[in-house]
Amino acid sequence: MSLIVKIGKKGKRIVKKVLQPAEKHNVSYTRRIERIKTDRRICAMTFDDGPMDLPSSPDRFGGKSLTDVLLDTLAEFGAKGTFDVVGDTSENYPDKAGKVGSAAWGGVKYDHYPDIHQDDKGGAEHNDRLIRRILAEGHQITNHGYRHIIFGKKPFVYGARVYLGSLDKAVEDLQKLDRLMRDRYGYQITLHRPPHYVDKMQDGFTSYDVCDKMGYQYMAASFDGAGWLPSTLSDPDAALEAEVNAMVEPVRKALEKDPDFFCGQIIFQKDGYNMGKRTPVAFGLRKQLELLKEYGYQVVTVDTLLAESSFADLGRDDPLFEKLNKLQQERAVVYSDNCLRLDAVMTCGELAMLLAPKEEALGRRWAAVRRSGKHEDAYWGAMDWCAEQGLLPRGTKSDAPVTALPEGLFAPVSDFTRRSIYGAYKNQ
Repeated sequence: MSLIVKIGKKGKRIVKKVLQPAEKHNVSYTRRIERIKTDRRICAMTFDDGPMDLPSSPDRFGGKSLTDVLLDTLAEFGAKGTFDVVGDTSENYPDKAGKVGSAAWGGVKYDHYPDIHQDDKGGAEHNDRLIRRILAEGHQITNHGYRHIIFGKKPFVYGARVYLGSLDKAVEDLQKLDRLMRDRYGYQITLHRPPHYVDKMQDGFTSYDVCDKMGYQYMAASFDGAGWLPSTLSDPDAALEAEVNAMVEPVRKALEKDPDFFCGQIIFQKDGYNMGKRTPVAFGLRKQLELLKEYGYQVVTVDTLLAESSFADLGRDDPLFEKLNKLQQERAVVYSDNCLRLDAVMTCGELAMLLAPKEEALGRRWAAVRRSGKHEDAYWGAMDWCAEQGLLPRGTKSDAPVTALPEGLFAPVSDFTRRSIYGAYKNQ
């Protein structure tokens, strides 16, 4: 791992722990999906930044494209991948390459996939054959941005990067790839991963608003497959060996410690060069899949994982599972980290999100953000609608605990926990 990456990761941990307050999770239509709760040995793998129509580096596969190598490997193990593709980075100029081994290796101002000045070898726009193969073999495709431009500022690692900065620009970018997949392949995308996980934008909106606009869920990951990290060893063969080991050994150790460790997890992978312009994933993926197979795991798409359970903390054995699984398709009942926290006391803001129609909850809040240019309380739109309908008193604090429920909408409850209230809700 390069020094700058080590420093960046350590700095990020320090900032999160010391300088930033603990992240507050709100009930949200869009949830950041990192894993789901299941006892079954199933997991997913996501492959970012492809497809890539250049050989692996080093090329030990007779000139096959990296994406073909990954697809061949997945097929050999009966595994299904989730390919988080880009559209086309050829508009991301003027630009110049950064230092190999750094985060800017492929471009100082923009990302370029698979590499700077080779944009025509990457992305869905240029790789009809690879996209058709991905779909024909039963894999999933998700939206990683048409041009893969970060949504907002990320000063520490990507301080020189151009960013989109607004909800409208981010939605426009995602729509371009969404339309390409629908018009050319009849394929509807359902999941999105923001470039470099940059969520906040300068106009007061976030990537969660972008997903709400697009009708997507936010796809993250719970385990880093490590194929993007560069070794600092000067010998190319030794560096590749170290990078492959960095992919394989954490998987081995995790399984030896807990054979059920990967149940329901999403493993991050790379469909492209790492920062050292090598492709350890071409060699390490097989070894990871061998380990997972040895422990009885099936690698499935993220959609298949979500069909097992939509939640990170509630499985199919819970008596409320079926009701909440249906309810979450129309109402906001899950926190933004994909947890339900059913034992917590429900707040008035959470109650408002249960009661308000989606278009009212989102539309009113979005209008308020556009007026102020600042981030508004996540429950503002739903609270405003509920007050207008007489379901909650005007002026109620969104974080106030629920102490009474609107008449006619709920069966009697013994307490005001989220479990009791969702269980008592008379959803039509």
